[in-house]
Amino acid sequence: MTSLYDIPLTMNDGATSSFGRFRGKAVLVVNVASKCGFTSQYDGLQKLYERFQDEGLEILGVPCNQFAGQEPGEDAEIAEFCRLNFGVTFPLTAKAKVRGKEQHPLYHELTRFKHPLLPGLIKWNFEKFLISRDGEVLERFGSRTEPDDAELVAAVEAALAAPGTADAQPAAD
Repeated sequence: MTSLYDIPLTMNDGATSSFGRFRGKAVLVVNVASKCGFTSQYDGLQKLYERFQDEGLEILGVPCNQFAGQEPGEDAEIAEFCRLNFGVTFPLTAKAKVRGKEQHPLYHELTRFKHPLLPGLIKWNFEKFLISRDGEVLERFGSRTEPDDAELVAAVEAALAAPGTADAQPAAD
């Protein structure tokens, strides 16, 4: 199994990075779309980000056009839409495929997480994966789970409260 931290990412502005940029942070990864019935969740995601960012939460939006063509724009258009309509400041990747033969490696690993109610393939836009500070998938939430849902918020708080070894300082000699 690949470490999530080794997975390459292309960000919305074209910069290359890896999921390792989030080492030591709790991360909520969400496949997003601008023309979906759940698009208003961008607002809740931004509020969640603002509430918990200083405690170590990152949100990573992954624009995807695989579900009814609901993310037709180019990367720059998507970023502008999110900023202008929802004030989004959390990072977005370049558009990616979250299922199928060209599935992004991040989603290949995320969908290996065995959740009793949401196993396997991504079903729709705005599915959410909560990743621990150590890079382990903790929970998966469906599209209908709003970012301010009590269960999701409690899971984020628990992930932030767990110290994690990825952010531990090495012992001094």
